[in-house]
Amino acid sequence: MKLSGFTDRKFINLSLEASDKAGVISALCELLARSRNVRDGEALLRDVMAREELVTTGVGHGVAFPHAKSDAVSDVTFAFGRTEKGLDFGSLDGEPVRLVFLIGAPKQMEPSRVYLNLMARLSFLMKSEENRGLLLRTDSVDEVLELIDSVG
Repeated sequence: MKLSGFTDRKFINLSLEASDKAGVISALCELLARSRNVRDGEALLRDVMAREELVTTGVGHGVAFPHAKSDAVSDVTFAFGRTEKGLDFGSLDGEPVRLVFLIGAPKQMEPSRVYLNLMARLSFLMKSEENRGLLLRTDSVDEVLELIDSVG
């Protein structure tokens, strides 16, 4: 399973303008609203924000994985965004976030193997300082997609 199969070039933004967590999540939901897998971008945004209120998705090392299962989503999909300045996500390590993967999945998706596998593989990818560095430096969407597909 290639992870790039769950996204598209048009769902990657390497220069998000948002100045806070809500703005980043909103911008990435707007990108995903263009997906054939998302029926209602505003409903997805509400579901992701509700999930975010339960516990932060800022996992550390400048990375966050906001996500939700939502009736607005028909199949697993994700967007990726990068901010120039780090944002407060309430991350576990207290560090500001610059790399954000927003993941949506159907609410009625059972079993959740695809959703959980995608999250696990993206998390594994972001454990590498080298991979995080590449995502912080690159201006190439193709490089982002290649990196995403490099995880086995």
